[in-house]
Formats: sequence, structure tokens, C-alpha cells
Amino acid sequence: MSKRTDGCHRVSSRRGGRTAGLVLVAGIFLLSATHVWAAPEVKLDDLINEALRNSPEIKAVGAGAQAARHRIGPAQSLADPMVMVGYQNYGFDRFSYGESPDAQMMVSASQLFPFPGKRGLKGEIATDEADSLQANYHTARFKIVSKVAGLYYDLFLAYKSIDLLEDKTALLIRIEKAATARYSSGMGSQQEVVMAQTEKYMIREQEEMQRQKIQSLEGMLNAALGRDSIMPLGRPEQPAEHTFDYSLSAMIEIAQKNSHNILARQKMVDAAEARVKLAQKEYYPDITVNGNYYSRGGSEKDMWSLTTQINVPLYTETKQKESLHEAEALLEAAKNELEATKLAISSTIQDSYSMEQSAERLMDLYQKGLIPKATQDIEAALSGYTTGKVDALTVTSRLKALIDDETLYWEQYANREKAVIRLTTMSELHESGQ
Repeated sequence: MSKRTDGCHRVSSRRGGRTAGLVLVAGIFLLSATHVWAAPEVKLDDLINEALRNSPEIKAVGAGAQAARHRIGPAQSLADPMVMVGYQNYGFDRFSYGESPDAQMMVSASQLFPFPGKRGLKGEIATDEADSLQANYHTARFKIVSKVAGLYYDLFLAYKSIDLLEDKTALLIRIEKAATARYSSGMGSQQEVVMAQTEKYMIREQEEMQRQKIQSLEGMLNAALGRDSIMPLGRPEQPAEHTFDYSLSAMIEIAQKNSHNILARQKMVDAAEARVKLAQKEYYPDITVNGNYYSRGGSEKDMWSLTTQINVPLYTETKQKESLHEAEALLEAAKNELEATKLAISSTIQDSYSMEQSAERLMDLYQKGLIPKATQDIEAALSGYTTGKVDALTVTSRLKALIDDETLYWEQYANREKAVIRLTTMSELHESGQ
């Protein structure tokens, strides 16, 4: 891929080509462009920052990551000690404390001590899981950036389509008036007038469909921003075209290195490895230490005792061994999920990269070839129509071709910008609002 060192110059060049085409056609008809579908402009960066602050999706993932952090301490702590208080009496006929050596007050405490290494592994598992959720939190932020940008450019394209359709409607009105004049003078047929009127009404139908699309996109974008779906949004401002100077191999390498999605999967592999080690240690017993104190009253001396309890891993074939096999299977699953995530990211980057490259080539084609050619065709058709050498069908067909080329140019513009944002967010080259 050839690197572009002057992205701003290219943006200016593309806009200049598009503007020149429209100005030429407007000049032919002495048309002053006026768009009735106007709305306050909103900026992409402002919406992204708002989404990063207010998105319920991000807040939910963030709260889950925070909750996981609070599981680390309990996981590596000792179990709560047990305390026992009691009394032992001799016989049932009277209270014998202080009279019989077998009557006594009892207090005991016990503490379970896991086999060395178990607590550390439990803490390691909890830490890896918390790190995985924290990585998912960053991934959620990048996904919101990509989602908001995608909806933003779709909304931008819908407004731009209405602009182009209004241009076309105004020009068709001029053609309709010219056809009516020709029909009144006997130079043209009534069919030319009807055809121009039909085209005009079809354009109005397309405008209404674009307005409905705008309402739908605004609802989805408001939801991503954490707003009520019916809140007014505004018209997207046309942002400066993003420069993109990376090769496909460089993008994949950056993504494999920076992706928090891959990091989240790697942390789950680490946690699974720690679970295997913990399952292996379950073959070893834990120890419970008991301390007891006996108060016997009277002339009898008090007593105390210190004992230990050890659980015996007697049923290893049906318990510890199966738990170990389960942990090993979960580790294998985590490793495969990690590899699947790496492959999916590489595939998606390749798809977005291909879309960016294709859209850029098509933009150049429309800007340098198709739009100038369509502009020349409509100019020649209009000149011929006024002299009676060209019929109205030819004029409207060439006008439709010009507006269609303009529409396709802006579609490719939106596709390219969305592809670039997907590439940068998946590779996590930056994070807006951080």
C-alpha cells in the first residue's frame, strides 16, 4: 500500500471534485442550492466521548470488572475460625460444677489451614479472572466507539442522500418547466411533461424513506449514547477524512499485540492453568488445628488440649482425579478460545482493510472519472434539449446517472471511514475520551 503523506490535501481534492461537479450543473440551471432538511450539526468526537461516559453497556462491564476485583481478597484468605463454648455436667440430679472433676466449662477454637500453595493459587485464579474482565471493559469501550462511529456515518449518509435528492428535485422542476414550455409551443409532447413529473414524485418518495431511516438511526444512536431514544440528535457534521498509512500485515501485528480482547482470553488461559495446579494440590490434605480449654471449678485444676485434624483424600479416583480432568479440559477450551479470537480478529481486520482499500479506489474512480463524465453528459443533453435534438428521457436519464454517481461516491466515503475506525479500534491504536 502506498503511504499518503498529505491526507488533508487529498481530502480537499476529493471535496473539490465533488463541489465542482455540482456547481457546474447548478450553473447550467442558474440554481441556488437550498436544502429544507436542515438540523443543528453534531460532531463525531462529542458523541464518542458522551458514549464512553454514559453507555449502559460500558457501565455494566465496568461494574462486573470492579466486582471481580473484590473477589481476590476472599479467594486467598483463610477460612473463618470456629469457636465453641459449652458445659459438661456430672449426673442429672444437680448442678455438679466444682463438685465433680467431670463437670467443666469448655471453650475451644479451631482453624483450617489449606495445604501450602492452595491459597496462592486461588488468589491467582481470582486475579486472572479480574484482569480478564478488566480487559473486556476496555474492549467494550472500543466496541462502543466503533458502533457510534458506524451509526454516525450511516446517519451522515442519510442526510447527504436527502441533499442530493433535493438537488435532483430542483433540477427536475426546471426540466418540467422546460418540457411544459416546449409542449405549449408545440415543440414537445405531453409525455415529456408527465415523465418529468413522475420522476419528481419518485424522488419525493425516496426522500421520505431517507427521513424514516434517519429516525431509526437516531434511535439506535441515542441508545448507544445512553439517551432516551426520542431525544433530538442533530445532523452529523462531515468530519475530516481519516488518514490511513498501515499495511495489512502491520495492522494484524498491532492487533495481536494490543487487543484487549486477546488479553482477556489470555488471562482466562492463565486462570485455567492455575486451576489445573490447584486440582493437583487437592490430592494433598488440609490441616485443622483445634485448641481447647476446660474449667473444672473447685479444687480441680483446669485442663487444656491441642489437637489437629487432617482430611484423608481417600476417594481420589472419583473425586480429585475427575476434578483434575475437568480442569485440564477447561484449560484446553480456554486455549482454543484464545486461538479462535486471534484468528477472528485477523479475519475481521483483513475484511475491513479490504473494504478501506476498495472504497478508496472507488472514490477516486467516481471523483476523477464517473462524476466528471456524467457532468459533461448532462451538460450536452441539456444543450441538445433546448434545441430539440435530445428528448427529455435522455436528459432525465443523464441527470439520474450524475446524482447516482454522487450518491455512490458518498456511500464509499462512509464505508471507508467506518472501515478505518473499525481497524483502529480493533487494533486499539488509541482510545477517545480516555
